[in-house]
Amino acid sequence: MGNSGFSLLTLALVTLAAAAQEKCALSGTWTSSRGCRMLIFELKDGAFSGLYLPQKAMVPHNDVLASPLRGAQHDTSYKTQPSFGFTVHWHFRESPAGATTAFVGQCFVDSDGEETLRTAWLLREEAAAAREDWKATRVGTNVFTRVK
Repeated sequence: MGNSGFSLLTLALVTLAAAAQEKCALSGTWTSSRGCRMLIFELKDGAFSGLYLPQKAMVPHNDVLASPLRGAQHDTSYKTQPSFGFTVHWHFRESPAGATTAFVGQCFVDSDGEETLRTAWLLREEAAAAREDWKATRVGTNVFTRVK
């Protein structure tokens, strides 16, 4: 392979790397395996904010409102499938009692260029007393896909 072949190969690899980097920038709308939606605003210096909207079937009496989220993501120019974390501070229509969920995860791009966010989460609700602490934390996983 001459210099021109090497240059074309290098250009192709750089182009693929650039496409993968753009793929895992979290800005946009995502839907979870549980039917929730997440809107992430502009990613700036690794930090982002947005809104989390629960699936209506998961919310008794439509009590939970769109809730703010804040997070951070590793720089996609260094990691093509970066890890990230964010918290959701739940807002309720009728109740001042709150809950917070912490998510950690990683963005993956498959061979077809489809993005998924694989996450694990801890949801913490307010416990009325220390003796009820045992039932105030839930653990789970979600897979998010980008809404096109």
